[in-house]
Amino acid sequence: MSRIAVVPGSFDPVTLGHLDVIERAARLFDRVHVLVVHNPDKPSGLFPPEVRAQVIEKAVAEAGLPDSITVGTMGGGLLADYCTRVGASALVKGLRSHTDLVYETPMAIVNEHLAGVDTVFVLPRPQNAQVSSSLVRQVLALGGDVSPYVPSAVLGQVRQQP
Repeated sequence: MSRIAVVPGSFDPVTLGHLDVIERAARLFDRVHVLVVHNPDKPSGLFPPEVRAQVIEKAVAEAGLPDSITVGTMGGGLLADYCTRVGASALVKGLRSHTDLVYETPMAIVNEHLAGVDTVFVLPRPQNAQVSSSLVRQVLALGGDVSPYVPSAVLGQVRQQP
């Protein structure tokens, strides 16, 4: 029986920290679904969800991560329902600080209650500990260099924007 995990996120844009979490999930599980989800608490994105998924696919390929990783989008509905549909037993999430733990804990409890899916938290490597998509968006908006924080696929997509 395959062990399946889902790595959900807004990924706007995907960062090297996200890729680190995806890589760790691929080492722990047989199949990994990276899922671009809508977060109603976050402002409209730098890229539409479909473009985010394409950028993640490129980044995963460029990083040489395994073919057991699939990337998709989820426009609405419960993450727990998606997990049930694909047979996932776990969600994998990265935690940068205690603030992330406080935010993620209630969702982990509800997802376990709704779908029996466990949440696995992984800590970032030190070089990714403070990197977030919102920080990357802010640096981009102010004309800064984000290349230390994002895969080259993101840089390529940013250059295509008007």
